[in-house]
Amino acid sequence: MSKITTRDGTEIYYKDWGSGPPVVFSHGWPINADAWESQMVFLAFSGYRCIAHDRRGHGRSSQPWGGNDMNTYADDLSELIERLDLHGATLVGHSTGGGEIVRYIGRHGTNRIAKAVLVGAVSPLMLKTQANLGGLPMAAFDAIRAGVAADRSQFFKDLTAPFYGANRPGAKVSQGVRDAFWLQGMQGGLKNELDCIKAFSETNFTEDLRKIDVPTLIIHGDDDQIVPIGASGYASSKLVRNSTLKVYPGGPHGLADTHKDELNADLLAFLKAGGHGLTRSA
Repeated sequence: MSKITTRDGTEIYYKDWGSGPPVVFSHGWPINADAWESQMVFLAFSGYRCIAHDRRGHGRSSQPWGGNDMNTYADDLSELIERLDLHGATLVGHSTGGGEIVRYIGRHGTNRIAKAVLVGAVSPLMLKTQANLGGLPMAAFDAIRAGVAADRSQFFKDLTAPFYGANRPGAKVSQGVRDAFWLQGMQGGLKNELDCIKAFSETNFTEDLRKIDVPTLIIHGDDDQIVPIGASGYASSKLVRNSTLKVYPGGPHGLADTHKDELNADLLAFLKAGGHGLTRSA
């Protein structure tokens, strides 16, 4: 397996498919790089080099006790990009991975980055505060922590319903897709996944978003039950200069599976659009 070892000794697994301009994918919680396989195969066949890593504590990467926070996630991503000597890369982040790439830009800039894509991203802030009244209350995240700590296997099985919108009338989400989510979630470390809940819910990415100076595509489902669009997709689009917001009507959180053909087409169009984005759609 392909891995790098970070400065603190953590092994980060990654897959590297295809050749051409680089596209780097960051996955959501509690899953891993396998969540991006449909996009990676499609774009690799379309002439792009597709790279996706398992975040520390997830998938096939090490499960260190510490460092399970957004700053360290972003620094791990930076080490991967530097080790592979990538230039002109497009960063694509889903959910927690969206926060990861935003924090990467906030900490490391865009010297190696050409574009960014946020898919159902947790930015700018998921937690409800006096300054962020559209966020979710701490009780919602405490419930996630309690569920994971008590029986994470069953919690992950149950989570697939709102994640993919399988609890909506007429939903067509296969058991296989839901099982794949469970399998990926169970590959991560319990301590790492518990820490990551705090990281994705309490990190404020507002200033990071303001630092983004490359074309950015923001994609969000308007029926996202995990990261509601109001305090995330809509809010982020107002903070990022040169951003394009595309809303998927009825789209759930797990768009990479439920809307993979549409997402693949949008990613390819954005990659091919030179220095510009897509037509704004909301």
